[in-house]
Amino acid sequence: MKNLLAKLGVAACLLLGADLLAPVLTAQSKDTDAITELRAKAEKGDAKAQFNLGVKYDFGKGVVKDEVEAVKWYRKAADQGDANGQTRLGFMYQFGRGVVKDEVKAVKWYRKAADQGDGNAQTRLGFMYQFGRGVVKDEVEAVKWYRKAADQGDANGQTRLGFMYQFGRGVVKDEVEAYKWYLLGGAQGNDFAREGIKEMEGVLTPQQRTEGGKRAREWKPVQPKR
Repeated sequence: MKNLLAKLGVAACLLLGADLLAPVLTAQSKDTDAITELRAKAEKGDAKAQFNLGVKYDFGKGVVKDEVEAVKWYRKAADQGDANGQTRLGFMYQFGRGVVKDEVKAVKWYRKAADQGDGNAQTRLGFMYQFGRGVVKDEVEAVKWYRKAADQGDANGQTRLGFMYQFGRGVVKDEVEAYKWYLLGGAQGNDFAREGIKEMEGVLTPQQRTEGGKRAREWKPVQPKR
């Protein structure tokens, strides 16, 4: 169990950084005409286009990589209430990419997106509370946000919530409940959840594993309240 604790503590930023933009990147065309069209829409105030143009600059897809320019477009989208833009702007502030690192501002933008029901932002906000980054450390509050994300099917949120149950962080320790959430996160391909499953199967009784599996099968996603 200490092995997983170390991985989820030290590598938590990696756990929270891999999923945000993959669908967006694969969905975007690579040709110059598409970039020109995207820019035109962004300059006319289309929030989705502004976010996607920010992604292009963030990762150097079809344009020269420029994180400062990425932040500019993320901010334009975020200021219009776009949850993806708010989450990504929070990420840029959290890690000082294209902007001076400011974890308080990161929390501000994560919260705006989380309050809209964005599961990714809810998980990231939970992380900030769990580790006291930009806010006073509060593991109970962290569990609250992880649960909101987990309840709507966010794999990272499910994995983090499993971790909190496994070690009794911000919630009463419950290894069967931890197993349930690891199963759900692992079913979506989360490698940390799969490690958690292995560790829990080494300590749970057959009856506990059966109960955890039953809870996972009976779980239903909850639509976020916006």
